[in-house]
Amino acid sequence: MTVTWRKASRSDTTNCVELANTGAVRDSKNPAGPALVVDIPTFLAAIKAGQGR
Repeated sequence: MTVTWRKASRSDTTNCVELANTGAVRDSKNPAGPALVVDIPTFLAAIKAGQGR
């Protein structure tokens, strides 16, 4: 699978986040650095259920 990254629409010059089509998130200023990988359907369900508060 090819990973495609796109810059988040809320990113600015100091807070830059990129999202991958695989559910990964990374700091766009450090593309070789670590990425947070989540299962998108599970993550969204948890958010909608109010978890993580």
